[in-house]
Amino acid sequence: MEFHPSMSTLSRKDPLTRQEVAHLARLARLAVTDEELDLFAGQLDAVLEAVATVGQADVGDVPPTTHAVPMTNVMRPDVARPSLPRDVVLAGAPAAEEDRFRVPRILQEEA
Repeated sequence: MEFHPSMSTLSRKDPLTRQEVAHLARLARLAVTDEELDLFAGQLDAVLEAVATVGQADVGDVPPTTHAVPMTNVMRPDVARPSLPRDVVLAGAPAAEEDRFRVPRILQEEA
């Protein structure tokens, strides 16, 4: 089954075929057994029916939103405040060098 912009899964009346499920599995690079093709066809049909039900909702008077509930910035202001002295912090480090934590190199970059 090829996708065509004029095709709408919301108006789909026929159940998915095994060939369509196999095609979707190939596109998703999934290896599926013959038994799974039948199982997934039924499951995908249930998902498509649920999406079609949502697509039929009357939302003409509902303004577009990005969240279901109002969102506000929940982060605190970035204010400088006292912290531990550097020598106290580095005293607990397994290794320190030039007033910084020394960690193993993980990238091999040329200087």
